[in-house]
Amino acid sequence: MATVVTHSNRRSHAACLAGMHADRKRVFVDTLHWELPVVDGLYEVDEYDTDDAIYLIVQDAAHGDHLGSVRIVPTTGPHLLGDKFAFLCEGPVPTGLDVWEITRLCTAPGLPRETAARVRERLALALVEYALVAGIGRYTMMTHMALLAGVLATGWDCEPLGMPADVNGDMVVALLVTINPATLAKLRSQWSFSQPVLRLDLNESRLAA
Repeated sequence: MATVVTHSNRRSHAACLAGMHADRKRVFVDTLHWELPVVDGLYEVDEYDTDDAIYLIVQDAAHGDHLGSVRIVPTTGPHLLGDKFAFLCEGPVPTGLDVWEITRLCTAPGLPRETAARVRERLALALVEYALVAGIGRYTMMTHMALLAGVLATGWDCEPLGMPADVNGDMVVALLVTINPATLAKLRSQWSFSQPVLRLDLNESRLAA
């Protein structure tokens, strides 16, 4: 399962969020050497981890530990592609109420390869399921060219927003991902998921509004 964590229910998921930020630091700062802000020497937290950010988190069923997560933010406000990487788009950066940005997809360091792959599958499904519930028609995202084949292999309906460009020594491309019910059916079939992966408490989420 994947849990939806919004501003309204973060307090009840504080421990898992701390694990997420710690794993993000281990992955993005310690391993990939991205120059990102670190809080208390332990947690990667940036200016987009705001009340508007929503996290989809896969947890260990026995202990609730963070296994993997992804952050999505509305493009109607500050977001990474629009603020810092608009040069990756040949035209205007896609924005709108139905367009959200995917960033900080992360799996916990040290997971066995097969487990990490299964976590990523759950996160991909959770992104589609959440989009269909929340009225999100498109996601924007950036990926390194070395990872593009893996992104395309998910079966998402992706199109490049521009030509790849050098970002700190790596070639990076911006993508637009279109979401519809057929996307969900395709992913569930190829990964043999017959049930939803998203755990959504409408009493806690802003979708209840």
